[in-house]
Amino acid sequence: MCGENSVRGCVTALRHRLTDVIFAPNAKSQSTTTRGTYVHENSVKVAIICEESGTVRDAFRKRGHDAWSYDLLPGRGLFPQYHVQGDITKVPKAKLAEFDLAICHPPCDRLLVAGALHWKKWQASGEQQKGIEFFMFMTRLPIKKIAIENPVGIMSTAYRKSDQIIEPWQFGHPETKRTCLWLTNLPLLQGTKNVYDEMMKLPPKLRNRVHHESPGVRNGLTRSMRRAVTYPGWADAMVEQWGSL
Repeated sequence: MCGENSVRGCVTALRHRLTDVIFAPNAKSQSTTTRGTYVHENSVKVAIICEESGTVRDAFRKRGHDAWSYDLLPGRGLFPQYHVQGDITKVPKAKLAEFDLAICHPPCDRLLVAGALHWKKWQASGEQQKGIEFFMFMTRLPIKKIAIENPVGIMSTAYRKSDQIIEPWQFGHPETKRTCLWLTNLPLLQGTKNVYDEMMKLPPKLRNRVHHESPGVRNGLTRSMRRAVTYPGWADAMVEQWGSL
């Protein structure tokens, strides 16, 4: 119940509930944890690059794939023992070449179109160019199948137009967050559960939860960390559609 906080209080409470579902504490069940430590014989070896949450890594591991996450920050999630903390550009090419699939989430804060008013400043400081170069590093990984995820931004011109744009509401999440995918030797990611109509019945602040994420730390996560977490519906679709190729 929202009590006397009225409509505004209800919206805030509901937004926090949706956030808490996605960023739930790392509670582990014995069966889930045990299942993620085994790799089946037809598994793919997957590198999840620039992921500290473990969302995509764990989705693959729960289905028997040999998935590892890489990030500068410590790893979280169900299987943090399969996280490598460090600079991905320092990993030997021979080691990276052992992977069948890479799913990459390069930092977008200097690349996304929402920050276009600051592009000139970031271009003058060299910050944007560093972001572009790191993104391009992902395109040159010695891995056959590559997916690179980023919001709509400068990379559609600095690199090439993305292969597709996906939305959370296409995968069971009643929210909007236009996200580009650049794919190499992978098919387009197909939506799994369209909840657009349900989403449109929600208040704008709930539909645009990521945009309206409040500043500060919640559940031990900063605003930028909460905004960067991959939707579980996206992660599940990646496993089901790309994990069997």
